[in-house]
Amino acid sequence: MSELFDAVDALVASRSPLPPVEERKRLRTAHGLTLDEVAAALKVRRATVSGWESVKKPTEPRGPEREAYARLLRQLAELYPAPERPAAPAPAPPTGAPDPTEAGTPSTGRNPKPAAMTATEDTGTPAPAPVAAAPTTATRPARTTRPTSTPRPPGAKKAAPAGAPAGGTDPRFDNGPLAVVDVEDGKVLAYCTGGLVLDVPAKSIPALVDWTLREARLGQPKLSGPGKDADPLLVLTEAALERYGLPVTLTDEQRLAGRIPENHKVVKQLARADWRLTKRGFGPWARIYRPATGSERACVQLCIPSWNALDSRHWGYAAQLPSAELARVLGVYASRVMTPRGSTAVTGLELMTALHPPTRASEPDAAGKRHSEHNPGSLGKDPVDCAPCEAPDGHPLLKDLPRFHVRGPAEKLFEEAYDWARPMTDAECTLRYLVGIDVNMAFAAGANGLTVGLGTPTHVRNPVFDPKLPGSWLVDLSHVDLSRVKVGKEWAELDAGLLPSPFTPKGDRPTGPAWYATPTVAYAQELGYEVRPIEAYVRHDNGRYLDGWYQRLRDAYLATMADLGVHADMEPADFLAAMDGCKDRDPDLAIVVSAIKATVKGGIGKLRERPRGEGWRPGEPWRALSRPTWRPDIRAAVISRTRINLHRKIVKHAAFTGQYPVAILSDCVVYAAGGPSPLDFLPYRNGKPLPGGFKLGINPGLVKHEGTQTVLWGEEVRERFDAPELNLARYIKDGTVTDADNGE
Repeated sequence: MSELFDAVDALVASRSPLPPVEERKRLRTAHGLTLDEVAAALKVRRATVSGWESVKKPTEPRGPEREAYARLLRQLAELYPAPERPAAPAPAPPTGAPDPTEAGTPSTGRNPKPAAMTATEDTGTPAPAPVAAAPTTATRPARTTRPTSTPRPPGAKKAAPAGAPAGGTDPRFDNGPLAVVDVEDGKVLAYCTGGLVLDVPAKSIPALVDWTLREARLGQPKLSGPGKDADPLLVLTEAALERYGLPVTLTDEQRLAGRIPENHKVVKQLARADWRLTKRGFGPWARIYRPATGSERACVQLCIPSWNALDSRHWGYAAQLPSAELARVLGVYASRVMTPRGSTAVTGLELMTALHPPTRASEPDAAGKRHSEHNPGSLGKDPVDCAPCEAPDGHPLLKDLPRFHVRGPAEKLFEEAYDWARPMTDAECTLRYLVGIDVNMAFAAGANGLTVGLGTPTHVRNPVFDPKLPGSWLVDLSHVDLSRVKVGKEWAELDAGLLPSPFTPKGDRPTGPAWYATPTVAYAQELGYEVRPIEAYVRHDNGRYLDGWYQRLRDAYLATMADLGVHADMEPADFLAAMDGCKDRDPDLAIVVSAIKATVKGGIGKLRERPRGEGWRPGEPWRALSRPTWRPDIRAAVISRTRINLHRKIVKHAAFTGQYPVAILSDCVVYAAGGPSPLDFLPYRNGKPLPGGFKLGINPGLVKHEGTQTVLWGEEVRERFDAPELNLARYIKDGTVTDADNGE
């Protein structure tokens, strides 16, 4: 009989009654539980729990999961009884709220997420407990909202998922750094971080800006003592664009101009309300401001995804995310890096300035007043001239050169990342695999601890080289012979024909004097060779300007990778296993990882931004030159050190194992190996890597597995394109080769 009773109990449990989906979510969020926490307790996927709460496409739990889920909800219902709802009709929206019957009210206007990503409908960001005083909660039981004027009940907290705080301790920014503005059921809503949704009463863009600054409590505290708080960021969905009279997409002409025309009605509305736009106008990352009065903030940043504000190369499918999920993605990025100020490249540069503001308040003078003064360790508020050798082609310093003159290595500093490859040896062709390894956050690691110039350069003839002095040096390094170099304190014999030169991006051995950044020249000394510079442009005012920048981006990267299940203290095999498919564990957080890495590369590249149209002609200044952060010397130093760091590991590996790289592209290195894993050629002993060589791990400067192909694949590709030195590192990730390698 007991078996029959068990069967009956199981049958009853399989049909355990569950509350409506709206109530399920209310109970979870009231207790401050995230989707991940519930999924872990019930031993199901996060997307499964999300489906149980989805209003649009609900799914029902089955079997033992249903019984456990019903038990959880019953206990939560005892702790958080459903609020009594009045029988009378729902009250009217607050004064000033958009009228749902207003002509032209659009639907939500969202783009659906790509099919591969539709498994995760909910963001996992719980909303705060319902506020009884908020009239909107009675009219929208599926969502917890509150007008910005309604105070939170005593003791109530906004729950937020790990890594996505809904604001700092500063009460001015209680609702987080940003909001995604959308329109649903005729109402304008602002989706904030932490799952909070605000009602937006504004009926125009000027009113929206005013509401944001006066009521929304959005923004982010400054990152440095003398710095400035981050302005609030509003992300406008397509539905919001339609509601506020803006185009959903830009025309080709507007896209090329990067803005809507100045005679657009919304631009005129802003002007009539005494709001201003920056010189870039009303574009994908518009900044709307009034001149500051004292310490009062009067600027709002807009982000318009459908105008390509979120470049898919760096933000993936973020522009297609539902509003709550987009708020989560951008909120995690904002909390760990900073509130986006534009593209990832722009944000990378702005982060440098936010950590080292150009000015600070002085000590009080005799009258007790403080004045603005230079902030030590910063780049200051005024641009500085670069050295002629550091100037890119077309720079005003070079306007007297003949029109079609091509500068050679003795005239131009050319520090760039590797793009090098060689034919495989007969021995390598007998192996089965080509294995690519990739340096994590290579340019960030190159910036860590690097001394760079802060002020103007000093020109010196016949200088004595100082490896601690940042600058650009004209020196002949053609005598450095890689067949015999110092590795540590010992001389090592190497096959120089299988190694790239550390002094040129293409790996060619220099043939005479050339301009190099300090890390490159210092490495020649490290290899055991004397260096005698002919001349130099050195910077005596210098410092480790990028250290804080590196540390913040490193921490952001490591924290987000940890959320994806990859931690800094893993054993090599565990690390490789954790990396395999880590992006599928939370595709939205994988977007944040991509954006963080793009912030590093883009920020370094922005230090030498080139002209971007605008009618520029060679020899004339362009807009970027007016920035203190236009510093091609700093960019060159970071790239130089990154390339040298990689070469040092390659030499150490070759001296110890006799293995040489087949191809290198920037921070990716390809080796021939007997097996498909990096552990098949990296010399680990008792779990310990080769000191000074490649080490598997997630920290910046360590390496991960980039991809594996067969040696036969490599030979076939090179034969197909009749290119014995085709750079296989460019295609090692997935093996797809679409065209011959042109070096771009």
